[in-house]
Amino acid sequence: MNIIDTHTHIYLEEFSEDRAHVIESAKLSGISAVLLPNIDSGSIESLFHLCDNEPGFAYPMMGLHPTSVDHSYASELKNIESVLTKRKYCAIGEIGIDLYWDKTYLKEQKEVFEKQLQWSIDMQLPVSIHTREAFEEVFDSIYKVGVEKLRGVFHCFTGNEAELNEIKKMTQFKIGINGVVTFRNSDLPEILLEHIPLDMILLETDAPYLAPVPYRGKRNNPVYIWETAGKLAEIYDVEVEMIAEVTRKSSLDLFRIL
Repeated sequence: MNIIDTHTHIYLEEFSEDRAHVIESAKLSGISAVLLPNIDSGSIESLFHLCDNEPGFAYPMMGLHPTSVDHSYASELKNIESVLTKRKYCAIGEIGIDLYWDKTYLKEQKEVFEKQLQWSIDMQLPVSIHTREAFEEVFDSIYKVGVEKLRGVFHCFTGNEAELNEIKKMTQFKIGINGVVTFRNSDLPEILLEHIPLDMILLETDAPYLAPVPYRGKRNNPVYIWETAGKLAEIYDVEVEMIAEVTRKSSLDLFRIL
């Protein structure tokens, strides 16, 4: 079985002590590729370094994360834009709007998000969207820029049925499912089974964050993606092999990495 982790941050310092081991364990488990969303200008060097060391396995995205948008957003966005021509990317990401931590820079977050959505159109790349307590604002920006010109994934989907139905209208978008689906208090299993076809799902870890049960509270690793795959197999009443096959195909269709 081969599987793709479509969203992981293993270039971060949380993996500085054992990154080689984490990568080797991921490969041995059957993970054939990891997709790496950028955060801000401070993460670019380590992101590039990992991709250079793991060609054919680690694929970069480029973008400015919404929680990195502040009073200096214009210069930060310019820094991100300056590397868009430096190499090939599998997506523009991680981008979006986050109103969970702070609403101070909502206007700036929307401006930055829409600018990066336009980059994805210009570069014919998918987007990896982060949205937290901001579905309405994210939808507004997507329709403003042009939903028919966009494709991508709503990373770490934790929305409700109404928000999911809105995404389903955007026929070129997938939803990213990670360890949250294994949490005891998660509504995702019921929402997925009743409303989402399997071929709309991409698997991800968001490592080092959001480790699945039974590792919740610990540092997340790409290899834990198999816990999420197992939970999806349980939800859809299919074999894990089918989860791996269908999500891998959907990942390749969207990101076109191989």
